[in-house]
Amino acid sequence: MFSSSLRAVSGRRLPSRLVALYVGLWLYGASMSLMIAGGLGVNPWDVFHQGIESHVSLSFGTITAITGVAVLLMWIPLRQRPGLGTVSNVVVIAVAVDATSALLPHLDGLLIRSLAMVSGIVVNAFATALYIGAGMGPGPRDGLMTGLVARTGWSIRLTRTGIELTVVLTGWLLGGTLGVGTVLYALGVGPLVQLFMTHLPALRNTSTVGPVTEIIEPASSATVFDGTPSAREESSTGT
Repeated sequence: MFSSSLRAVSGRRLPSRLVALYVGLWLYGASMSLMIAGGLGVNPWDVFHQGIESHVSLSFGTITAITGVAVLLMWIPLRQRPGLGTVSNVVVIAVAVDATSALLPHLDGLLIRSLAMVSGIVVNAFATALYIGAGMGPGPRDGLMTGLVARTGWSIRLTRTGIELTVVLTGWLLGGTLGVGTVLYALGVGPLVQLFMTHLPALRNTSTVGPVTEIIEPASSATVFDGTPSAREESSTGT
């Protein structure tokens, strides 16, 4: 399952890429916890996860993992192939978000909650740059998007926006937190990821997925829900 991911990086600093992958995924989960703790809105997929959480007796991380597996099953008719980074995404982020949430205290006051929200967005962007730069396979949600693009011929912008509008609306109707953090995430995370991948030499040197402009494609100005960043993989197998 993971041979293509490992071949893509064999002989090209595999240990450092594995570190980038797993540190990035752990920080991604931690960033989700920061935004949840802030209580001012979370990213679009986490609005969906929160909505489900309000109706079941499962941890947020468990719900995230179950959703990831469900999305992976949707890859089958799209003929997508997971990489090491894909499966690691499901497991590591789920563990990280629960572990970090258990350590974070309850946050009171608008200032500290706002700092948690902004920190979460910045850390999320840095984490995304790390695991995309590792080049070991997209996350389940990103692979769903690129799979649909490959099979339907729709644009990345249209497909991504459609998926994330669907999940954020569904999550909000289920009781998820839709707020200013959701909007700031949508507007800010893409440019921040591009900034990190453009100006940090370590990330620029590990990227295997082409120019930064191909890795992150912002949503149209007509929508603010731009959700989780995505990578356009070289082999069209899937941020």
